[in-house]
Amino acid sequence: MKWELKFDIIERLIVQDKNFLYTIISYSVILAIFMNLNSFKSPWIGLIASVIYFVINTVFLGNAFFEKENGFFKLTFGMLLLIMLLGFVGWLTLIIYNLDATRVTLVLLIVATSSSLFNRRMKHRNARAPQ
Repeated sequence: MKWELKFDIIERLIVQDKNFLYTIISYSVILAIFMNLNSFKSPWIGLIASVIYFVINTVFLGNAFFEKENGFFKLTFGMLLLIMLLGFVGWLTLIIYNLDATRVTLVLLIVATSSSLFNRRMKHRNARAPQ
């Protein structure tokens, strides 16, 4: 019960962000991942940054495509969409270029931007739809 309530609060904060604060946080985490891949090579920095990245972008995608569903459904399928999108963009990058730390960062940036834009687009579309 408490976990569901806390997740609802986190989800509402991320989804209703009008100033792209959580998109900027996602970009900052990508920068931390990039710096960690090139300099620090710390598993703890990578783990924490990856979890933050996945939470923010999972909520974006889950809300964009499954807004009317319950929280667990949005979380599960948002994560599935995020992994599929990361795999697809990573595959394209691998086909076009060699996939190294810089291009992994590019993949993360593309997916974070598209997740944020999907969320923003679907929120505006649902706001215009008659109730």
